[in-house]
Amino acid sequence: MKVLLVSTNTLKTPYPVYPLGLDYVAEAIAEDRQVRIVDMNNMGRADSLEKEIREFSPHIIGLSLRNIDNADRVNQKGFVDEYREYVKLIRGCSRARLVIGGSGFTLFPGEVMEALGAEYGIMGEGERLASLLNALERGEDPSLIPGVITRSGEQKIPDPFDRVFTLNHIPHTSRTGYYLKNGGMLNLQSKRGCSYRCIYCTYPRIEGSRLRLVPPEQVANNALRLQKAGAKYFFVIDSVFNSHYSHSMKVARAFMKAGVSIPWGAFFAPTRPPGGYFRVMADAGLTHVEFGTEALSARMLKTYKKPFAKGHVFQAHEAAVKEGLFVAHYFLLGGPGEDKDSIDETLESIERLKRCVLFFFALCASIPIRPFMKSQLKRARYPGLRASWSLCSTGLGQ
Repeated sequence: MKVLLVSTNTLKTPYPVYPLGLDYVAEAIAEDRQVRIVDMNNMGRADSLEKEIREFSPHIIGLSLRNIDNADRVNQKGFVDEYREYVKLIRGCSRARLVIGGSGFTLFPGEVMEALGAEYGIMGEGERLASLLNALERGEDPSLIPGVITRSGEQKIPDPFDRVFTLNHIPHTSRTGYYLKNGGMLNLQSKRGCSYRCIYCTYPRIEGSRLRLVPPEQVANNALRLQKAGAKYFFVIDSVFNSHYSHSMKVARAFMKAGVSIPWGAFFAPTRPPGGYFRVMADAGLTHVEFGTEALSARMLKTYKKPFAKGHVFQAHEAAVKEGLFVAHYFLLGGPGEDKDSIDETLESIERLKRCVLFFFALCASIPIRPFMKSQLKRARYPGLRASWSLCSTGLGQ
């Protein structure tokens, strides 16, 4: 059986993202099958995809959908129409059965199946494609496989895989060149799942709420592979790298033992870190810490169901800054119950966050967040606020 996997994502802001997930899927289905990956960032033009399809003549074409929209209420951009064009192109040059997956699909499986008219969809982890292909080859009903649906099938997010990951990430050199040229960054995964319960987050739906840890030595070996592939930097794409402190410490020490020498960054929760935690991270090459802080109002942190208290944010921040790390905090304004008092508390508390970059995202709310923020900053109500900041409006949850 011939299988063509297509990464449809072409977003380049703030930087192009290497489609790591398709590497895992390709490894999962490669035995006794011919597998090719087409990355539309690298491919560039739709007619190049058509040429690839006609030359390869696949039996199955898998479309990976990373995003449904850009989550920006001010400058909205949806991607479903682009996906329809890909499907139209595929139907015009191939009789292959179409399988859709990816994080974007997992969030809206029924709507996307109806919009695109694929034969099959895979919710959750894309490695389930192996089970789907096995069922098709044996003449079995694939709709009985957890996570596999048809246009009229039941939609239920499956449990994540129970097994420990053993796949080594082998970067596909035919595709890494684009990313090495445009930023020099590749990506790495040390675990899947998120055990936190933040009210706005989709990670538990996409990856499950149970953490599945990759053995630290394997993570380090994969980091070395990225380094040897020419990466100048890598980003750990875990939902929250420090959600399991013991494992992340072991990963960092494995980096040092393996000789990983390129810098890296990751997403962190500003929970209270163990003593010396960020010293170990810095020694292992960590240079960038991105905190999902969201608020510095005790009430809003409780509303968002964040796994930390206000005081923990400052402890984590100071520990990271002390080790010379670059630090960013992300804030989400306008959540349920947000008002002038809670915004004042957040902005006043931000004064204590020195040497960092701040990113503000405004949800749709009953108060006009954008003009309120601009007026407060314009009047220099908080004169100590000297960090760089960016304000976006998002439609998360809409």
